[in-house]
Formats: sequence, C-alpha cells, structure tokens
Amino acid sequence: MRNQLRIIGGEWKRRTLPFANIEGLRPTPDRVRETLFNWLMWDIQNTQVLDLCTGSGALAFEALSRGAAKVVMIEPNTTQANFLKENIQLLKAQNCQLIVSTAQQALKKLSASSFDVVFLDPPYSLDLWQELAELTDPLIAVKAYIYVEADRDLSQLKLPASWQKVKETKAGMVRAALYQKLV
Repeated sequence: MRNQLRIIGGEWKRRTLPFANIEGLRPTPDRVRETLFNWLMWDIQNTQVLDLCTGSGALAFEALSRGAAKVVMIEPNTTQANFLKENIQLLKAQNCQLIVSTAQQALKKLSASSFDVVFLDPPYSLDLWQELAELTDPLIAVKAYIYVEADRDLSQLKLPASWQKVKETKAGMVRAALYQKLV
C-alpha cells in the first residue's frame, strides 16, 4: 500500500502525491496545513521557502501550489527523496530544489541564501528544534515567517529570542505556531 498526501489549495488543489512508508514519517495533518496556509495566504506569493525536514513534501508542495517563487527541500532518506524527485517531475515544479542530506549538512551549503518562509517540522523523536533553529536563523530574512510543528508545548523548544509567535494552533497531539523574525 502506498501512502498519499493531498494538496489542499492553489494550482495543484486536490492532487494526490505518493510518499514512502517510513516509520516516523507523518505529513502535517490537512487541518493544520489548511490553518497554516490561511495564516500565510497573503505572504506566500513569490517567496523563497526552506523546508528543513521535508519528509512527505506536504508543506513544500503546498507552498509551491500557492505561489512560492522557490522552495528548497531537505530530505536525508534516499527512499523518500526518490518519491520527492518523482513528485517534482510529476508536477513539473522547476522552482524546486531537493537536497538529499541531513538538515545540518545542507544548511552549511546554503550559507548565502535568505529565506522568507521556513518550515521547521523535524521528526519528533530526534528533538532537533533548537539545533536547527540556531543553524537556520542566519539564513532567515528579517520579517520572515517560521512555521514550527511539534508534539509538545512550544515553549519547551528553546527557539531564538528574535522569533516572535504570531499565531498558534493545536490539533490532537500536534502543536504548531507561526513565528516572525524581528531582527
């Protein structure tokens, strides 16, 4: 059986995309994704987006579907990376870059980049929020938005002080918030 996610808005609305059956790989729930992109509705167009822990690709493909100028996806699992490559080809998403690497390794190569929207949704069991936030912070433009998703209270994540929480939601075990970088 193949796992599938559904794009919920934009150019590719209702398209389904396959992803690998890997333990711990969980797309952001539709309800949470819809809330996130309602928050970003006026701010996603023509943005440079970084998806730190791409996984199924749900957030990255949703951003592209809704008008992001470019998305950089980072995925260390080669099996899932192959699914992402196939989905990029299927959608003819030329404005999408896939880096097959850990986020930590990939961020070193992106040192000259500046992103307007960042998705920080690492595998919960790896507890990477603080490390990835600190490594990514220099690559995030001032006034950029950072989406953070976790399985615990977000105040426990030790995110940079320059990130101000703008909106927050909860769905089942998923806690998510949109932050904005102030300086």
